[in-house]
Amino acid sequence: MAAHRPYPTVEALLAAADEAGYDLSRPDLDEALAAESSALPHPDAPPAARTALRAAHAAYESSFGHAFVISLDGVRPGERLDQVLAGIRSRLGNEPEEERVVAADELRRLARARLAFRLAEDLTARHPGP
Repeated sequence: MAAHRPYPTVEALLAAADEAGYDLSRPDLDEALAAESSALPHPDAPPAARTALRAAHAAYESSFGHAFVISLDGVRPGERLDQVLAGIRSRLGNEPEEERVVAADELRRLARARLAFRLAEDLTARHPGP
């Protein structure tokens, strides 16, 4: 991606990031998945929810050998815990290769959201409001 800079628009940059995500080799995908960590529940979450999430993450990691990844872009904060638990539970039934495809797609979504967030931060830092 860096070799193709500068990008004419933010959308062009995000599209290039998506494309780069589709071009990941198996070792690159393994490396990207290894770099992710399981999200811890919010400290204010009920103890039962924290326990359920830890158990679900452990079951997922035991089955697939990497952290569970899911993009929560657009999910309201109060719904995130439920979304993560539902995602883990539904994806635990996947075959390993099927889950690699799903995880790769979630990584692309995460990368896009993280990049958009960083761009927004940089823009705000360069052009603070009134």
